[in-house]
Amino acid sequence: MTSPDPFRVIFVCTGNICRSPMAEVVFRDLAERQGLGSRIVSRSASTGDWHLGERADHRTIDSLARRGYDGSQHRARQFTSASFADNDLIVALDRTHERVLREWANNEDQEGKVTLLLSFDANADGLDVPDPYYAGADMFDSVLGMIETATRGLFLQLEPALRLPRTPRV
Repeated sequence: MTSPDPFRVIFVCTGNICRSPMAEVVFRDLAERQGLGSRIVSRSASTGDWHLGERADHRTIDSLARRGYDGSQHRARQFTSASFADNDLIVALDRTHERVLREWANNEDQEGKVTLLLSFDANADGLDVPDPYYAGADMFDSVLGMIETATRGLFLQLEPALRLPRTPRV
């Protein structure tokens, strides 16, 4: 028998060059460090098409590197209608993204996959991860800290199901 399909999570922000790539990289790293890298697929996308194919913003890559993450391989992509079927959980970085994603959903099942990242941080001051694009390195580091905390909360909710015993391979 084969192992179960991985749980697929996609993080969504405006341009897919700042916040959502951070969340994608942090969540993937967390899963790998917990020995569950093969059980999770972490992706990210944008609501707009401004930066398609571009690398993450250099400040994003730098902020990730300062904390020991590698964001150098990221290339921006856009969320599409197929993204609903291709993912088990759709995590918006702010309420604007959440609203757009819910509007794009074709049915209640798709809409039910959409959630806000900061809803997984009980101590968050609000529900929106601020966009650091027009700010400096300090803001990118602050946003990364928020994302790290919230992704840990998200992972803690998913981890029990991900750790269910696998069927041995024959």
